[in-house]
Amino acid sequence: MRAFKLRGAWHRLTDMSAAERKGGVVAFSSGNHAQGVAWSAKRLGMPALIVMPRDTPSVKLEGTRALGAEIVLYDRMTEKREVIAARIAEERGATLVPSFDDPWVVEGQGSAGLEAVAQMAELGAGPPDMVIMPCGGGGLAAGLALALPEARVVVVEPDGWDDMGNSLRGGVIVPVGPNPPPTSCDAIQTLQVAPITFDVLKARGATGVAVSEEETFAAMRHAKRELDLTIEPGGAVALAAILSGKVTPGERTLVLLSGGNVDPALFDRVMAG
Repeated sequence: MRAFKLRGAWHRLTDMSAAERKGGVVAFSSGNHAQGVAWSAKRLGMPALIVMPRDTPSVKLEGTRALGAEIVLYDRMTEKREVIAARIAEERGATLVPSFDDPWVVEGQGSAGLEAVAQMAELGAGPPDMVIMPCGGGGLAAGLALALPEARVVVVEPDGWDDMGNSLRGGVIVPVGPNPPPTSCDAIQTLQVAPITFDVLKARGATGVAVSEEETFAAMRHAKRELDLTIEPGGAVALAAILSGKVTPGERTLVLLSGGNVDPALFDRVMAG
């Protein structure tokens, strides 16, 4: 899977009743949540259908299909994935599993923070005083904010797609503006966050920053050359925020690098500089 999305998907699906499992699940995702839901559904013997953008990297489409899920494609700029998925779920009597607008999903994503605390304790360190993470809809960010109540929370998004950051600065949910710039960060390319994630982050006093495409690519190169990690663009933005100097780490800073489902051709171009 190579992405945190499996945590929330598994947590949601394993809490479903026998009757709900028989009806299967419908989800919408650009790839990582899709694969998390598909993997979980396959393990639990449930049918799964995923609504995915037409511009989803082929590696994510192929990975989702390989896990046995049915795929319906849509245009992310002209169609609403939530509406499509809700209609299909109602027609099939299936359970809708959003990628972030769901308390079970948020809670499941937060398990990454609990695991990090345990790992830091094994190293003789206290819990994080700061946590920095990629942010699309905010499921991971909200989960970590709940799991790490003493840590300062910083969300990172691509330039022009920083709707969570803008929402936190303004105190109300603000969608992405018209004609947003192209971005390679498909995993966190969300047009509007949800009340459940925004409310959690607002209550925790979270802040947000945005990073450029080149800063993201520089972080991908650093992760590969210095850490031997293959990270997709959306998974590298938190590291990019530190390397670019936009966020200054604390004494015990947890940085989430999650998402290794990167198109091989794109990765090769990024590595070539």
